[in-house]
Amino acid sequence: MTPSTTGRAPRRLSGRSGELAVLEKLLALLAAGHGTTLVLTAPPGLGRSALALHTAEGHRAGPVLRTTAAPAERLLPYSGLHALLCSAPDALPLPVRPAEVLRSGLAPAALLDLLTALGARRPLLVCVDDVHLWDPRSRAALTFAVRRLTARAGVAVLLTATDGRDGAHGRNGAEALSGLPVLRLGPLDAVAADELLTELTPCHIGSAVREELRREAAGNPRLLVSLVQHLTSRQLSGRQPLPHPLPGGEDLLDAYAAPLAALPDDTRALLLLVAAAEEHEPEGAGADAGLLLRAGRLAGIAPGRTAPAESAGVLRGAGSRIRFTHPLTRRAVLRDAPLDRRRAAHRLLAAALEGPDLALPRLVQRACAADGYHPALADALALAAVAPAPHADRAGALARAAALSPDETLRATRFAAAAEHAWLAGEPGQARVLLARVRTVPAPGHAHYVRGLLALRDGPAADAGQALLTAAALLAPHDTVRTVHALLGAAEAAWAAGDARGCLDAMSRVPASPDDPALDRYRAGICALLAGRPEEGDTLLRGYVARVMGSGTADPGPGHASDPGHDPAPGSRPGPVPGDPAPLLRAGIAALVLGEVDIACRAGARALAAVRAHGPDALLPQALEHLAYGELRAGRHARARVHAHEGLAAADRLGQRNAAAHLHAVLALAASAEGDARTCAAHAQAARAGAGPHGLLHATTLASWAVARAELAVGRSAEAAALLAPLVGPGPRPGHFASRTALVPCFVEAAVLAGRGADARAAVEAFAAWCARTADPHAPAQLARCRALLAPDTEAAARYEEALAHHDRSGGDFERARTQLLYGHWLRRRRRPRAARTPLRDALASFERCGALLWCDRVRGELRAAGEPAPANPAHTTTPAAPLLLLTPQQQRVARCVAEGATNREVARRLSVSTRTVDHHLRNVFAALGVRSRTELARLLAAPGPW
Repeated sequence: MTPSTTGRAPRRLSGRSGELAVLEKLLALLAAGHGTTLVLTAPPGLGRSALALHTAEGHRAGPVLRTTAAPAERLLPYSGLHALLCSAPDALPLPVRPAEVLRSGLAPAALLDLLTALGARRPLLVCVDDVHLWDPRSRAALTFAVRRLTARAGVAVLLTATDGRDGAHGRNGAEALSGLPVLRLGPLDAVAADELLTELTPCHIGSAVREELRREAAGNPRLLVSLVQHLTSRQLSGRQPLPHPLPGGEDLLDAYAAPLAALPDDTRALLLLVAAAEEHEPEGAGADAGLLLRAGRLAGIAPGRTAPAESAGVLRGAGSRIRFTHPLTRRAVLRDAPLDRRRAAHRLLAAALEGPDLALPRLVQRACAADGYHPALADALALAAVAPAPHADRAGALARAAALSPDETLRATRFAAAAEHAWLAGEPGQARVLLARVRTVPAPGHAHYVRGLLALRDGPAADAGQALLTAAALLAPHDTVRTVHALLGAAEAAWAAGDARGCLDAMSRVPASPDDPALDRYRAGICALLAGRPEEGDTLLRGYVARVMGSGTADPGPGHASDPGHDPAPGSRPGPVPGDPAPLLRAGIAALVLGEVDIACRAGARALAAVRAHGPDALLPQALEHLAYGELRAGRHARARVHAHEGLAAADRLGQRNAAAHLHAVLALAASAEGDARTCAAHAQAARAGAGPHGLLHATTLASWAVARAELAVGRSAEAAALLAPLVGPGPRPGHFASRTALVPCFVEAAVLAGRGADARAAVEAFAAWCARTADPHAPAQLARCRALLAPDTEAAARYEEALAHHDRSGGDFERARTQLLYGHWLRRRRRPRAARTPLRDALASFERCGALLWCDRVRGELRAAGEPAPANPAHTTTPAAPLLLLTPQQQRVARCVAEGATNREVARRLSVSTRTVDHHLRNVFAALGVRSRTELARLLAAPGPW
């Protein structure tokens, strides 16, 4: 298939829903006789012309005058107005002939009268594309008229122009439109760019190719279309390497290069230096002004020659940095410069980068000036790409070293190393692009290692585990550090997938290290637990936690031996380094397994601090996830929510969908305790949507737990029990092996309230065995509560009192309030309403203190049933429907449940009353409301009204 047949024209405007809504409102107002004015501004290629055309085609209520400026006619007076009037449909009589306008001109006041007269007949849309390129007299007349059109004139004016901030031509023309309402278009985001790519071609586009196309297009839809149209189907699918540089977009780059021709020669030479200097800088960071001054001096350019470019809107200065106003302007500068001039600019910059601290950028500039393979320079770059240089800089240097390496095997190794540093820098897309340039068969173990890391954070857990096991086998003879990291990553993937056997297999392969006995304890402890030796595992993990948390806090700095991005010497082994986030994250996991929730929170906080201080950025979502989950287990739901939201933002920014799924699950659990049902359901759905395709059983289990707990909060115990029952049983059940015990208290409560107490006894015995060895401060109270729920009446009260005594020692408002709620409910059901009110009042106060809105409503219902008025909190409730005002509080609850479709037996279970009581209340409801059936009741309560 030839390149010309792989692309097709897009049928819709991707990523412009907000702009389209604004334009649709403009048309709706115009159809109603109300005119308005709007100026769409954007750099070339962002779709302002497409939006203008879409708007013109969408106007059905009247005529349209539409034209696009012709740059060749901008020196011809009134050529713009002539073209606009020539676009009038035949059915629209004009009071002036277009030819007369071209010969004699048209006064601004006359144009105002003309537009007003046309709009008085039928709603008129005036649309001028690229108005900044009109001749000055036409533009002045139009802007004069536009500013004086009234809203009732029945004329809407839509203009498009460049805003002058991107360096494209027409800066003065755009300034002539100042004061008019402006809607500035931004670049497409990654989601919109993906949608456009999918629409552009029927071919499958490989993930690395997508990343490269998105990066090259910089959010410009026109450039993206052109790039796709110049590639073959094999190149798009990734089966054939992409050309470098990518072809396409020449006409668009011409638009960005056009204003540069009017700049002085020395300014254009300085622009080339600015563009070349950004090669060794992070994307978007610009160039160092001091470096440009030194390089300019070497080139004989006087200081201050950036001023013409800044006046033209091509450059902007900010402190010690100088940047192009648009990345495509930089690309246009490099494209238009001959190859020998580009290389000369890089050599000047290399000469200006003096000093030992600038060795890496100096080598990068020398590499940019190199002609063909250069083994010595490639070796020097690889040796310089070490700490303390940031991971992004090391990735760029190693990629250039790979390109300069003639040996195919060495080139593949260096591309893989560059990909690892790109991933650690938080650039997974760039990592995939670099991995795609590894062409050796078989691929080196380092490439499998990076591929596994990428999948671990944003891919199927099973794929990640297999890639990391393959990497460990290939790396074992010569790279012990990455072998250990690969096996620990494979164990993490198996853990996330709920594969206990796979986790045990990966952990058992981790080689023993005499240099790091703490890691040996962790490995042996996890293996003992997974092999069914809990006492041995607990002892080993306690030793590991004590060793890591008791170690000093010396600052290792980036690039230490246990940093996975550090390039170790061949055969080197991992060693303990205080302050490294990886051991702290493992200590947090071990502490949670042991039930030491406070220690888990401290370990998570220290790991987060280490990541923020030294990186790598790729670990930030994981550190926040671990800390948020530890705080959730400790009952600190508000703190967990704050850290989970921050982690979710970081995961979205870094493209880590697996971490996002786990964080959504944490937020769902927090909302089920201290939030509302809608928020809980939204986060649970997001967690399942992300976790399901990637096989993340841990996230789906937590999401199901959250939904079940929210069901319990509103009294739907049968539904909660049905959700939890498959998750807590032993054997190959749908639940995660490490989360079963945490779910038991919720399951027991739901099962007993739903009349399935017999199903919960086995789960309580397993929970009791776990409580005997865990340090979880909430476990004794939860166990006593579970036993109270299953105890005969003669023992239940003592069990509840025992649970409350444990709560006094462990703290935590939420769990204590749940016990008080169940105790009060039990007392009320034993016809002791006066005694029930005390624990119920305490439960309401505790739930209100921690913001558990769902649970507050349930307690208020219990208090009302116990004979104590408990009005709903006006801050989070609404006025009941008018028919319900005729009913008592208990009758309202019965009516709502029946209207939702519940049977009398289900209502009885939900409200913890007998079916006879439900029958009694339902008869009274029917009589009070004048209905004769459940269907009529549902219709009555669903009907809209003035209430």
